[in-house]
Amino acid sequence: MSYPNQTEIIAQDVTMRFLKAQTKSHSLKELLVQTLLGNRHREYFTALDHVSFTVQTGEIIGLIGKNGSGKSTLLRIIAGALTPTSGKILVDKKKVRLLTLGAGFDPELTGKENVYLNGALIGYSKAFLDDVYPSIVRFSELEGFMDEKVRNFSSGMVSRLSFAIAAAQEAPEILILDEVLSVGDSHFRKKSEARIREMIHGGSTVLMVSHSNAAIRDHCTRVIWLENGRIRKIGTPSEVCGAYEKALSAL
Repeated sequence: MSYPNQTEIIAQDVTMRFLKAQTKSHSLKELLVQTLLGNRHREYFTALDHVSFTVQTGEIIGLIGKNGSGKSTLLRIIAGALTPTSGKILVDKKKVRLLTLGAGFDPELTGKENVYLNGALIGYSKAFLDDVYPSIVRFSELEGFMDEKVRNFSSGMVSRLSFAIAAAQEAPEILILDEVLSVGDSHFRKKSEARIREMIHGGSTVLMVSHSNAAIRDHCTRVIWLENGRIRKIGTPSEVCGAYEKALSAL
């Protein structure tokens, strides 16, 4: 497949380090002694280590790798939710929408109230939510439950509502999908996968994380394999997924 000669995303030497949780002091005296003796060392975890790549307009990029390899951290930096420790991402953040599930739900609020809360966090206006609220309820198949507090919902109900909110808007110019391809029971999963397929193949530039190599092979035009925060391999889905599967089988 050919793409317009336009670069949509540039990652330049991106490094992300997080401060590890420090050993707790059991008393103020112990804290003071540790500080005076210089024993309170800061330890960091490197989630991304000098990552560089480019994404062209219209590409569908899959990110694969084991848990903790830096995939979701990278997506959140691109979306503007995190700022890298060093390096930079060049992208028009106004074009980007991150679709992830469950963020911003308050169990003490009703389903309806959470639609407006979660929708606002995603960036939807109240007017837009007023318009799409009935379709969100229909898609989630939660008619009759929206005035119940979310703490009374099953995990499957929460996932269905979260997905319906996130997928309510038409696909943006740059769509970022973080593990949203397996939602609910088999019936709802088919419906959600069909909606995601519409969004992926609707002309957006897409970055997606999935632990399903079958989904990566089906949808993506290029794949980035992250390992311990570094790029292990970039190439076609067949080439990269094959190498990744071979590496896993050797463990």
